[in-house]
Amino acid sequence: MLTQPTLDKLYAMRLNGLAEAWLEQQQQPQHDDLSFDDRLALLVERQWLWRENRALATRLRYARLKQSACLEDIDFRHPRGLHRATVDQLASGEWIAQHRVCLITGPTGVGKSYLACALAHQACRQGYRVRYYYLPKLFRELTLAQADGSLTRLLRQMARLELLVVDDWGLTPLQPDQYRLFLEILDDRTGATLLTSQYPVSTWHELIGDPTVADALLDRLIHQAYKLELKGDSLRKKKAATP
Repeated sequence: MLTQPTLDKLYAMRLNGLAEAWLEQQQQPQHDDLSFDDRLALLVERQWLWRENRALATRLRYARLKQSACLEDIDFRHPRGLHRATVDQLASGEWIAQHRVCLITGPTGVGKSYLACALAHQACRQGYRVRYYYLPKLFRELTLAQADGSLTRLLRQMARLELLVVDDWGLTPLQPDQYRLFLEILDDRTGATLLTSQYPVSTWHELIGDPTVADALLDRLIHQAYKLELKGDSLRKKKAATP
């Protein structure tokens, strides 16, 4: 059997998963008892998994998540008002498919960023195009794009995102033109949006300042949004106190 030339062709066609599975079949005698159709099905399954894992890794790199977080590791025992039923509902991804908004608020340390990254990670698993931004860094990137003439391209990229995650909304005061730019970003998008904030949603109108811009922003963010209002002591404090 001309194994190496066949492997070279498989790798050249980027059928890495199939090639690796074929080598394993040759090295494991128990596969000799399988029919051709069964062995072929195993090879195709491995190639499918290899392609899916590679695509997921690409989506996660593009998402640039702040934390390596997943829904399976969320601690529901800590009393912070986080309910498993709500997380399970969000985990389905239906809210992303419906282009809805998710708002996660609460004091520092209760796990807002972790939860946002876990939901974003789940969205990447489900095949959605995701990007995470820490609010101050988002506007630094927008300012640089304005300076070098690439703002239009950046706004187009953001418009195509199926989930936009903005962490720590309100932490850094924005200028009026920055709020208007964020309004433009929301207007251009058809995908879902997730925001985290230390400030209750009821204070956002005052936080924005300009009544007209505030009305327009909140109209796009609050209506029909999923709202997770976390509370309680800092999880970081709890971990630091654990011997």
